[in-house]
Amino acid sequence: MIVYDLECRAGAHRFEGWFKSSDDYARQQERALLACPHCGSTAIDKAIQAPRLARKGNQMPQAAPTGRDKASVAAKSDTAAVAGVPLPPQAAELMQALATMQAEALRSSRYVGESFVKDARAMHYGEQEAETIHGQATVAEAKELLEEGIGLMPLPFPVVSPEQAN
Repeated sequence: MIVYDLECRAGAHRFEGWFKSSDDYARQQERALLACPHCGSTAIDKAIQAPRLARKGNQMPQAAPTGRDKASVAAKSDTAAVAGVPLPPQAAELMQALATMQAEALRSSRYVGESFVKDARAMHYGEQEAETIHGQATVAEAKELLEEGIGLMPLPFPVVSPEQAN
């Protein structure tokens, strides 16, 4: 897939278009199949854009900040990005809000690691005192818990166990 930044000549609206190939883009433009989602104009051109290059296989992304580090990183960064692609400001704000909510949820719960499924069942069936916990479960295990009526929620961002945190 090729992603082009497009612009309509009528209203100078910018938007993104995804194409199978550059030839696919050329055919669609030639047949006036491209239309501005804002004003409907079919006078569309490619906008000037920075190249989107894939990361080399031997380059590892920087580790995501955890806990208290997230707020300081967000304050220092003018634009947030996912996989090197800048996020729109609203998306960056939502991601930051999710990260803040997850950090708060983790602070107010106990990490149980791989015993999450066993502990969740024990609490649900009254064999263990109920408390808020977080840990690890496979997708199949999570489905089983939900089928038994045991409430759980996947976390939006990866979590590092307390032993691995520095």
